[in-house]
Amino acid sequence: MSRHNLNDLLYFVTVAREGSFTRAAALLGVTQSAISQTISGLEARLEIRLLTRTTRSVSPTAAGERLLQAIGHRFDEIESELDDLTQMRDKPAGTVRITCGDYVSRHTLLPKLAPLLLEYPDIKIELDVNYGFRDIVADRFDAGVRLGDTIDKDMVALPIGPPLRMAVVASPGYFKAHPKPKHPRDLMEHRCINMRMQSGGGLFVWDFQRKEQQINVRVEGQLIINASPAIVDAALAGLGVAWLPEEEFAPHIEDGRLVRVLQDWCAPFAGYYLYYPSRRQPSRAFSLVLDALRVAV
Repeated sequence: MSRHNLNDLLYFVTVAREGSFTRAAALLGVTQSAISQTISGLEARLEIRLLTRTTRSVSPTAAGERLLQAIGHRFDEIESELDDLTQMRDKPAGTVRITCGDYVSRHTLLPKLAPLLLEYPDIKIELDVNYGFRDIVADRFDAGVRLGDTIDKDMVALPIGPPLRMAVVASPGYFKAHPKPKHPRDLMEHRCINMRMQSGGGLFVWDFQRKEQQINVRVEGQLIINASPAIVDAALAGLGVAWLPEEEFAPHIEDGRLVRVLQDWCAPFAGYYLYYPSRRQPSRAFSLVLDALRVAV
């Protein structure tokens, strides 16, 4: 049905309910003659009279009453939904879906979003913990979290944490049985815990930089894992050398359960960013999520 036909039906419902062309015209902001001509045209197309008109009143015919009962409540539902949308603009509500890794969900997103959820009970947050590079548009996410240098150029990127550094670690027991590497290339002689990329299926290349010198090392080992918590557990168990952002190992380095090496080869790099498609009118809930996660740079 065309937009013009919907206006015709709206005019009819309003006149039938008000019992007056004058009151209906005032409610709709149009002239009485415009309403009269519109309803006459509707009756002509349907080939049936919908309203009985007298000098004193207007009332629906039997056919008009049937049509009013069939469609009147639908206009009420539309108006109610539009009112609800207006309230969402003024009263933050709705669901914000974010895809992210496990560590950043626990140590960055949840701590920053917890006060927001307590303050606005009508806002819902869905965190999809996933290590692959999700297509947030195709998968209908509002945003995703990645390291800053892996975000597509057509996305808006918002820093949500400080710069990061990678760390190379192993357990004290492992280093008792194997000499500590002094150069990144020494890792080729060690049992290393590899991580597989979910997006392309390959293994991560371990990147190192010291001053102007950059080295990429393809390590070998008995274990390949695609989730960082399990890599930490494997390193703690003495199963090899691991390479992850230093924050994932920090408590275990502090208590001596893991030993860090090659620290001077691990240069800072862009940290975690929230990324999302450009949008002209973000929901109030999404804007509040952005404000809660934003950090000064």
